[in-house]
Amino acid sequence: MLSACGVVAVTVAVIRFGGSNCDRDTVQALESLGIDAELIWHEDSLPGDTDGIVLPGGFSYGDYLRAGAMAAHSPIMDEVRDVAEAGTPVLGICNGAQVGCESSLTPGAFTTNESARFQCEHVHVRVENADTPWTRQFEAGEILELPIAHGEGRFEIEDERLAALEADDRVLFRYCESDGTVTPEANPNGSKHSVAGVTGEAGDHVAVLMPHPERVTLEDIGPTDGQGILEGFEA
Repeated sequence: MLSACGVVAVTVAVIRFGGSNCDRDTVQALESLGIDAELIWHEDSLPGDTDGIVLPGGFSYGDYLRAGAMAAHSPIMDEVRDVAEAGTPVLGICNGAQVGCESSLTPGAFTTNESARFQCEHVHVRVENADTPWTRQFEAGEILELPIAHGEGRFEIEDERLAALEADDRVLFRYCESDGTVTPEANPNGSKHSVAGVTGEAGDHVAVLMPHPERVTLEDIGPTDGQGILEGFEA
C-alpha cells in the first residue's frame, strides 16, 4: 500500500484470540514505529492488504490443554500458515510463540518453566543470527535487554532437531548474562541450550520468541531494545 506521500506503507495484522492481552500494546508499539497495525479477531479473515502478522502475547483460551494449543486451531490460523508459506512475515511473541510452535510455523515447543513458577522480569538475550528481518538492526553477538512474563516459556526440542537448527543458523536469540556469556543462571526458564527465539519452517521471515519486544519500544517510558525486532516488518 502507498501512503499519501508515495512511500510504501506496511500493514500488520495483530491477531486477537480470546485471552490475548498484549494485542493493543503490540499495535501501539508498531504504530510508534510508523507501521500501520490492525487488530483482527481470530474468527475473521486476514485483510487483503496484510503485509505482516503478529501473534501476540497473553493467555489464549486460558492456556487450557496446553499453552497455545487451542489457538492453533482457530479459523484464521489456516490463512496464517498459507501466507507464511508464501512469504508474509509472521512474528509470534510469548503466547504467540506458543501458538506458532503448536501451529508448526516453527519447530519445537514451549512448556512449563523449570521453576514451575510464572517468571516476570527483565532478561538479557544475545543475537545469534543477525541476518534475519528481525535482527538486521543488530550485530551478531549484540546483547539486548528484554522483559519476559510467562509460565510456559521453556523451549524444548529433540536433540537431533536442535542440532539441525543450530547448524542451519536458525536460533535467533539465546538467554545470556549482561556480558553475553551463556550460563544456566541467565536462563530464566530452563530452555534447552538457552534458546529464546527461533526462525520458522518456511524461512527466516517467520520467527517466534518468548521475550516481549513490544514492551521496550516506546521511547518515553524506558528502554527501546525491542524497536529493532519490530522493525523487521519493514525489512
